[in-house]
Amino acid sequence: MKMNVANQLTILRILMIPFFIFFLLTGQSILALIFFATASFTDFLDGYLARKYHLVTNFGKFMDPLADKLLVTSALIGFVELGELKAWVVIIILSREFIVSIFRAIAAADGIVIAASWWGKAKTISQMIMIIVLLMGNYPFSLLNFPMDQILIYLATVLTVISGYDYIVKNKQVLKE
Repeated sequence: MKMNVANQLTILRILMIPFFIFFLLTGQSILALIFFATASFTDFLDGYLARKYHLVTNFGKFMDPLADKLLVTSALIGFVELGELKAWVVIIILSREFIVSIFRAIAAADGIVIAASWWGKAKTISQMIMIIVLLMGNYPFSLLNFPMDQILIYLATVLTVISGYDYIVKNKQVLKE
């Protein structure tokens, strides 16, 4: 099966995760930041290319959100390991991801592919920005004694809950079968 460039970028994002985690957990935050930021950029780029050049596929609709989940949850678990993030935040985020994944699996069994919503995209973007700020050690905000990392943690958590609620409400017919 020949993959289009958008789907290749999604696969590349998945392949970058072990390198990101290795650098994160070995204290090489600059390299971890480079890998995470690059992987995050591929998320934007693959979506842009898929829409612009009509490369949207069922594979992409399924794998793109999965790649995002793998990248973000890997980072969050790594931050808990390093003591940079509270476990309750990760539990909320992971719970939402499991619920949405179960919904997607049930829908897929019925031949339905559910694409990401605006709230889901906002959630992913907020989580990725939060992770980048955490990787930077809250710099340059720390120079101003401003807790941007904490603000972003709460924002990402709230958007995660809202997007999960929105997803369930919009797709509740999946459970009626």
